Amino acid sequence: MADGTRNRAEIALGEIITSGRPLAYIRSAEEGRVTGLLRETARSALATPLPFWIWSATEGMRRDGADGADGAGEPLGPRAALDFVVAHDGPALFQFRDLHEAIRDEPEIRRRLRDLYERCVDRQKFVFISSAVKFIPDEIAHDMFFVELALADQLELIDFVRQEAAAITAAGGAADTSDGTLHQIARALQGLTLDEARHAIRRAVAARNALDPESVPALLEEKRALVNRTGMIEFIPAVTGIEHIGGLEIMKKWLLDRRKLFEMRDDLSAEIVPKGVLVMGISGCGKSLAIKAIASCFDLPLYRIDMVEIFSGRHGKAEAAFVEACHLLESIAPAVVWFDEIEAGISTQAKEGELGRIFGFFLTWMQEKARGLFIGATANRIDLLPAEMIRKGRFDEVFFVDLPLDQERIEIFQVHLRRRGIGFTGFNLEPLKKFTRGWTGAEIEQCVVSALTRARLEERDLSDKDLLDATANVVPLSKTMKEQVDQIRSWAFDRAVRASPRDTGR
Repeated sequence: MADGTRNRAEIALGEIITSGRPLAYIRSAEEGRVTGLLRETARSALATPLPFWIWSATEGMRRDGADGADGAGEPLGPRAALDFVVAHDGPALFQFRDLHEAIRDEPEIRRRLRDLYERCVDRQKFVFISSAVKFIPDEIAHDMFFVELALADQLELIDFVRQEAAAITAAGGAADTSDGTLHQIARALQGLTLDEARHAIRRAVAARNALDPESVPALLEEKRALVNRTGMIEFIPAVTGIEHIGGLEIMKKWLLDRRKLFEMRDDLSAEIVPKGVLVMGISGCGKSLAIKAIASCFDLPLYRIDMVEIFSGRHGKAEAAFVEACHLLESIAPAVVWFDEIEAGISTQAKEGELGRIFGFFLTWMQEKARGLFIGATANRIDLLPAEMIRKGRFDEVFFVDLPLDQERIEIFQVHLRRRGIGFTGFNLEPLKKFTRGWTGAEIEQCVVSALTRARLEERDLSDKDLLDATANVVPLSKTMKEQVDQIRSWAFDRAVRASPRDTGR
């Protein structure tokens, strides 16, 4: 079978066989999926298909598909099962499902595995130990090839969806099996185990007895619930379009240009494919909104990494939790990944030495991560981050979001009025430029909310006078935190690209 039609897992397992490694350990909680992959590997890895045997503590040794023949179901314990492999006449592939417990507790089993290596090498006999936990003692570590089985990739999911579609059709339902639909559904399911994907499909089909593009929202909702349960990663619904951002014209144009390149990522060299942006600036000026808009602009799901949660200790050591979160994100690509206030959780909670190790991993991961991930990081105090993080090549660009310009503030007023269904064609918003100078976007939103609240309490429509009156009740951050705001603006002056044009009259 050509590699172009084989999924990532099949290729990895096939290479173990073709390289002649007799012992391998697969860590995965998807036992049924491992069996299916090994079954296909036994069938196609070599010119002649290999007999495939499965051993478990409850069913003993049985030959796959033999229906009781050929020694199937022999009540063999761990030691006897390994002896069975040694005595087996001819090539074969063996899956041991429950052997990790015996490896941990019985020195005799560890010794027999070392014997088995010598008896199977160059004899086309292959033993795969599969388990949800990893336990490989030092004395057999050099003989055992370890595989961390990643979640299903796009090709494997497409095959899976095709099989589920056939079952739905056989049961009297409807299923769209066009290439475009299969790819769309498979992309929605990325990041789930096959069992989780099966339950998601059944949930979607239950409502309409059909699997088609209209099923995608239900699949994403199931995915949201499953991803959120990790506690470190949150699925964010893409409800913010780039048109919902007032101002920031330079950054918006940059994103629209990079969207084209990101869509062509499989046909471009890695150095051209957009990696991500770091958006820093004054609190309340739209950094988070900009990241949400990226997901909408790129038509990708958005996942938020909670750095404070990672450092909380609830998920084990922060380093391991961060690595786990990053690897999970790769499995659900394509996606936009949001590292929110990346400096906050680290600078306040990192232990001595921990910060350097985490950033070392993060910088390497940024260079080597899957092409389908676009990183959107936000920071209020970028000066707290290591210099190597913001150098060219890590992020494609570092944008500084400053206090909005005069016209940008009017646009922000219009955005928030429009979001609340308020027609403002007859409003005179120009005077607001003077009274809101130095305001953040968040303060403008609260001004709209305050004015609208007053109008509703008086049971009348909102007027432009209400907006002007509401400005008197706001003391902007640029005054209450003037020193900090000035420090951020000074630091970013020649270190970052402005998200908006410069206002020389400021």
